[in-house]
Amino acid sequence: MTLTRRQFTTLVPGALAGCAVPGLASAAAPQQATGSNDLTALTLSEASRRVRAGTVTSVQLTEACLARIATYDPKLDAFITVMREHALAQARALDGETKGGRSRGPLHGVPIAVKDNIDTAGTRTTAGSAVFEDRVPPDDAPVVSRLKAAGAVIVGKTNLHEFAMGVGETSYFGPARNPWALAHTTGGSSSGSGGAVAAQLCYGALGTDTGGSIRIPASCCGIVGLKPTYGLVPIRGIVPLTLSLDHCGPMTRTVEDAALLLSALAGYDKRDIASVEHAKEDYLAALGQPVAGFRLGTPAYFYDHLDPEVARATGDALETLSKLTKTTREIGLPSFTSIGDLGRRVSVMADSLGR
Repeated sequence: MTLTRRQFTTLVPGALAGCAVPGLASAAAPQQATGSNDLTALTLSEASRRVRAGTVTSVQLTEACLARIATYDPKLDAFITVMREHALAQARALDGETKGGRSRGPLHGVPIAVKDNIDTAGTRTTAGSAVFEDRVPPDDAPVVSRLKAAGAVIVGKTNLHEFAMGVGETSYFGPARNPWALAHTTGGSSSGSGGAVAAQLCYGALGTDTGGSIRIPASCCGIVGLKPTYGLVPIRGIVPLTLSLDHCGPMTRTVEDAALLLSALAGYDKRDIASVEHAKEDYLAALGQPVAGFRLGTPAYFYDHLDPEVARATGDALETLSKLTKTTREIGLPSFTSIGDLGRRVSVMADSLGR
């Protein structure tokens, strides 16, 4: 069975999404937007194509997201700050550019959310803590500047575990709720970004990851989350946890969307000591490359305490992966508890040595 990387990355996240929240839905949670007139049901890529085709405006997309936030976020607490007036002003300006024949690229006019440990000029950045409740940075973090340069509309700042040091339970502003089932965790620390993307409150979001903080909420919320290679995306202007382990990356509903967002974020920043010079890559084009020959490792201990629905969904995903890569190998790893403890110790030591 020979499939392209695009087919691989389209099939697998859908299978993996079921691992985290199998069959869960709450009457109080947002309904999945499926109507053709519901703009928030579009993926980032679809919204981008419609803006470029002139069938929808940035103001329309932004107003749709803001209306959905107003309806559902009181129950979800995905956002700490909703940048309503700022977002609409951005959207109007971008629509003006569109009318003038200018496009900044695939993100032009599309609403994106930013985790609230990432600096935004003139808008408070709290890191989920009372300590920073009124902290207003003078400058945008490079990743925010790059989003704006690419035409993204910054719709708001998302909730997180305080100082990004946990998996979503603790925030000064209250924990974010999983849109699939309000009593369940979103995971963290990028809890609000995960919940906002899953609930279709925005078309994509930025998260940060030191020990799983993009990947965990992506799994729990059934979306795509990517922790980029260290040094690929600047981390300057982000409230640090462990400098040598901190990352910033995209959280989206599809792999194609993640590639679009990563393309805007990636690149060298000479003022960032963690940044690495590298050749510019076309991540969208890479989606069409075959994946045959990739080696797939599966942890032997993973299945010990799985819920049957999770085990079934995981098995389906692994079956798909095995057919695509041809090479699967079971790997014995230390217990997850030991790995977690080791990770915390390394994080503290690395930060101390980095100073």
